[in-house]
Amino acid sequence: MNSAWLYLVAAGLCEIGWAIGLKYTEGFTKPWISLVTVVVMILSFVLLAQAMKTLPLGTAYASWTGIGAVGTAILGIVLFNEPKDLVRLLCIALIIGGVLGLKFLSKE
Repeated sequence: MNSAWLYLVAAGLCEIGWAIGLKYTEGFTKPWISLVTVVVMILSFVLLAQAMKTLPLGTAYASWTGIGAVGTAILGIVLFNEPKDLVRLLCIALIIGGVLGLKFLSKE
């Protein structure tokens, strides 16, 4: 995996972090959690920008949002007891397939 994809995976992990963080800020009423969430959000964008120096825009953005969506959906199931029915899990698997397809079909 080249450095652009490492940046992209890190950006996606940060996206998961800030998305989950938003839940814990309770509408930005908790200052410290809110501050950490905003810092992780900025870090996610910075890492995404680094990845986009090399990767095509569509590949980078779709993969970033896919990583974030899958991670956030899984953590929603684990942390917040969100539904885990078969159709939902199948849809998550489709997103994973899309991100992997973009990774392995990309020339970068």
